Amino acid sequence: QVQLVESGGGLVQPGGSLRLSCAASGVTFSRYTMRWYRQAPGQERELVAAITSAGGSTSYADSVKGRFTISRDNAKNTAYLQMNSLHPEDTAMYYCNALWLRQYWGQGTQVTVSS
Repeated sequence: QVQLVESGGGLVQPGGSLRLSCAASGVTFSRYTMRWYRQAPGQERELVAAITSAGGSTSYADSVKGRFTISRDNAKNTAYLQMNSLHPEDTAMYYCNALWLRQYWGQGTQVTVSS
């Protein structure tokens, strides 16, 4: 049974930081491209960041470049999203996604940026 479990969300003030984690089980984690998406109320789900299976390549949405960093630890079957200099517009539900021959989704973790 495949599971992706996100954690690390919460309430943070503008300018603050959070680190999201995505723990995978039931898959050969090192084969999967890992991606973080987010979805704010009333908006479409947006791709935020992606990292290739071995971690050799990353990509980011323009809105988060220079502030967010995606990484992974294949020994721990875990992907991360380090989010710095958070803005109120970063408020959303953040989802982990694993993609290889098919894709899997986590249940999401809420990030709220507010003073």
